[in-house]
Amino acid sequence: MATTTLTRSRDNKVIAGVCAGLARRAGWEPRTMRWVFVLSCLLPGPQFLIYLVLWVIMPKEERRY
Repeated sequence: MATTTLTRSRDNKVIAGVCAGLARRAGWEPRTMRWVFVLSCLLPGPQFLIYLVLWVIMPKEERRY
């Protein structure tokens, strides 16, 4: 199985591309990852803060020409 680096998506993003990058890394559809994130926000916990931290520390995907 080929591994991919954890990067934010440039093309398949809604806000910052974090969920799309995590989905690509996990082998999921980005829409599924977004739903998991939205549903997890209904539970108590630091989900939103984790998203913000990932937004800051995850590099953007490099453009392929």
